[in-house]
Amino acid sequence: MTKKLVSFIVVLLLLIFVAGYSAVTGSIQVSIGELIQGLISGTNEEVQVVKDLRLPRIIISMFAGAALAVSGVLLQAVLRNPLAEAGIIGISSGAGFTSILLVSIFPTLYFWSPLFAFIGGALACFLVYSFSWRSGLSPIKMILVGVALNAVFSGLSDTFNYRGSYTVTSISPTTTSTLSMKTWTDVEIMVTFASVGLILAVFFFSSCNLLVLQDKTAKNLGVAVMRSRLIVSAIAVLLAAVSTAVAGMIAFIGLLIPHIARQLVGSDHKWLIPFSAVAGALLLLVADTLGRSIIAPNEIPASIIMSIIGGPFLIFLIRKGEKANGHS
Repeated sequence: MTKKLVSFIVVLLLLIFVAGYSAVTGSIQVSIGELIQGLISGTNEEVQVVKDLRLPRIIISMFAGAALAVSGVLLQAVLRNPLAEAGIIGISSGAGFTSILLVSIFPTLYFWSPLFAFIGGALACFLVYSFSWRSGLSPIKMILVGVALNAVFSGLSDTFNYRGSYTVTSISPTTTSTLSMKTWTDVEIMVTFASVGLILAVFFFSSCNLLVLQDKTAKNLGVAVMRSRLIVSAIAVLLAAVSTAVAGMIAFIGLLIPHIARQLVGSDHKWLIPFSAVAGALLLLVADTLGRSIIAPNEIPASIIMSIIGGPFLIFLIRKGEKANGHS
């Protein structure tokens, strides 16, 4: 209990520190005191620029990171597969495609883009189940199906970039993986939908604990396995969809964070879900802050930094899985 609590408090304090550091550093530099005073008074022009451009980005980074990390925790519980993650198995690219498609047809419904993204994410999730299930889910087969779905949905999304219409130009920020130029409207969308998903995830922690067991064992304990699996999958897809619709496609957070979290707080989802939310928020915020600081005034998108970190980690997990199964 002590280790869990200490880990949680340390990550939370780090998140607060990085959020504060990120708010005051960049092309416009203000002190924490000036920032707080300027936000209250509304008279400092530099603070107003920070408020309109930097603060939405910080809030979206934290919520998107939390949503993706918790989505990974839920998918790994549902699929009983340590390699399950929305970006890897095609859910994010499916969500991104339907978000572009429906927002380009109905631009006035932009606020509901996460629900459009949810439709595509749910379709991708269903296809992964369908194509990789044969008396259980094979980890490697699931990755291969996910890569194929990623390619299909990404290709469909890219076709929109060649139509040259004004509508597509105006919505392209929702499908790119950069977190710059986000507005308070984006914050409202992100916070609204992600909060619903995160609260539901915490509420269903006991279902996740039972889904990790074999189906037969869970059924003997009186669990409606299929219903629980569908509900938890839907929450995972919602979390991945909202982060994709607002922050773009960012892979590997849902892979990295759950594995680190299990080392620090164990496998009980009562701790694992909230800890992963805070750690995911921290990881994406650090990646975004690094991305805009390393080669300032130019930027490296957070998704690129996450790919550089996450790619080798995925290879490590696959190798670790092979050794566990007795392969050299």
